[in-house]
Parts: sequence; structure tokens; C-alpha cells
Amino acid sequence: MAGITQDWEPVVIRKKAPTAAARKDEKAVNAARRAGAEIETIRKSTAGSNKAASSSTSLNTRKLDEDTENLAHEKVPTELKKAIMQGRMDKKLTQAQLAQIINEKPQIIQEYESGKAIPNQQIITKLERALGVKLRGKK
Repeated sequence: MAGITQDWEPVVIRKKAPTAAARKDEKAVNAARRAGAEIETIRKSTAGSNKAASSSTSLNTRKLDEDTENLAHEKVPTELKKAIMQGRMDKKLTQAQLAQIINEKPQIIQEYESGKAIPNQQIITKLERALGVKLRGKK
């Protein structure tokens, strides 16, 4: 037993070093702040913005800026609005009832009668059949 000696030096067992993604994790950064470790922050010059794409005006951008044409959707003509309303009143239908007959939402009938809708030939055809009125071809 005389040959056995005891080593009283402390043995430190450490975990594997964190990966790059784990070091950037918010929890890891907060833990490092609490421990008083040094934290390096780098600000990227164009991070979170689209400066690179908008810094130079392209040929297409300039054409769009110089374009003076007024673009707007085609609206329902006044004659069509009045014809739909008159046909619906003649049949004594509400907007909701007419919408149900043509399998559309009541909002669509409202938009057509107020002139805010973009004309759709399929819907106009359904309205013609339901109301028994010719809505197209009067131009």
C-alpha cells in the first residue's frame, strides 16, 4: 500500500464549446451579459433594408416615373347599373335574392349597382338570364 498516492488537484470537466448559431442565440447573449463576458456586436451596413436594390434607378423605373398615362380599372357603365336595378325591381327581388339566384355574393350585386365593380362577362350573362333582360349590346 505504500505505492498508492492520492492526487488532490481539481479536475475540471467542460462542455463542448457552443456552435456559432448557439452563440448568436438571444438566450446565450443574455447569459453572457449576466456573466459579464465581452460581447461583440457588428452592424451590417445594408441589413434589413433594400438599399442595394433601390440605390440606382433602372431604365424601367425611369419609364414608370415619366409615364403620365392615367391607368384605372374599367367600371360598370351607368346604363348597365340602371338596367340591372330596373330588372331587379321589375322582378321584385332584393339584392340578396338576386345574388342567391345567380350563385354570387350579395356584395357583388351591390358593387354592380353602385358602379364600383369591374365588369365580368360571366356575371353579366348570369344577370341577363336571371332578370330576363338584355344588358349587353346596347353600346
